[in-house]
Amino acid sequence: MSSEALVFESVDVVYGANQDDARARLLRGVKRDALRAVGYVTAVEAASLSVKPGEVCVLMGQSGSGKSSLLRCANGLAPITRGRVLIRDGAQQIDVARCEPSVLRQLRQRRIAMVFQHFALMPWRSVRDNVAFGLELQGVRREERARRVRDILDLVGLGDWAATYPHELSGGMQQRVGLARAYVTEADILLMDEPFSALDPSTRLRLQDELLAWQRTVSRTIVFVTHDVAEALKMGSRIAILDAGRVVQVGTPEDIALRPATPYVRELVAGLNPLAVLRAASVMRAVVLQPGVPLVVDGRRVELDAEGRPGSGVPAIGTATPLRDVIAARLERPDLLIVVDDDNRVVGVIDEREILHALVRQVGDERHRGALEPEPLTDHRTQTKRPQID
Repeated sequence: MSSEALVFESVDVVYGANQDDARARLLRGVKRDALRAVGYVTAVEAASLSVKPGEVCVLMGQSGSGKSSLLRCANGLAPITRGRVLIRDGAQQIDVARCEPSVLRQLRQRRIAMVFQHFALMPWRSVRDNVAFGLELQGVRREERARRVRDILDLVGLGDWAATYPHELSGGMQQRVGLARAYVTEADILLMDEPFSALDPSTRLRLQDELLAWQRTVSRTIVFVTHDVAEALKMGSRIAILDAGRVVQVGTPEDIALRPATPYVRELVAGLNPLAVLRAASVMRAVVLQPGVPLVVDGRRVELDAEGRPGSGVPAIGTATPLRDVIAARLERPDLLIVVDDDNRVVGVIDEREILHALVRQVGDERHRGALEPEPLTDHRTQTKRPQID
């Protein structure tokens, strides 16, 4: 069985009164313009995508690209005219398009939660009771509900606001309530339909950071819709770009930003700030460790333990650290930056030349590449080779 949390297989979403007729027309090869001529609107066309457990998968595209419709297929809110949407539920995969209504209700109550753009809070309920609503539907006992609601409100910074009502909160705080309501159900999959687009820019940036921090604490599978390319690159482990209902490219933020697959994607990412795009993993010189041999880089010895982790006095950054934070760390510490993987093992190093070379590659200035390209680092402990970016 596939290990993916969520799978879209050749999904078509056609809005119209008669889904059977629309499906029959699709099977006959009728195209979207011809469908429109007889009153149908094609929102999603032959879209395929797999979402891994624990990742943040962003659906991005311009207005009308089909991203929200594809998202809503995952909980049956959009018609799945053709194709399959598979949700992993324990040892089985459930096809949302073909399961019984009772099974779909169970999925919505226990496996999938949704965060809406405009909060969708019940004004007659307090913050505490809004967050508890999904648990009530699940039949969770009162004492357990109270404990879980209290824990999640503390996580999102609303513990002192539990007894207040939505109209007493700012927009950012209301969206925190919506996020808490989704998280408290312990659903495996969270669907977020442009959750921050109604907020002012500073609140939006703050909630982006907070959501990523919460995700590190309570890892969930998140499908996140946005039309903002900077938000997509910041939030996504992977990004799926939609154009006219079709998935035209899927990749990591750096794949999308540095290797756009179509003119449409190239236009979306044009003018991006490389400080927000590049990560430590694409800037560093890779280091290959040899057991029992000291790590010496450019004449400087780096203290590591027996498993290749830096010593307590050696500051390190993760491979996913944005370039702007790499530069900030380098300014604070005039020494070699050590890059570690998710297991805190050293995988690379960064100095000024790595940073300058990465910036030059991003702007595509061929005249300076040779001048900035250092010789590959090789000594008795390390063999490093600069990663190549097309």
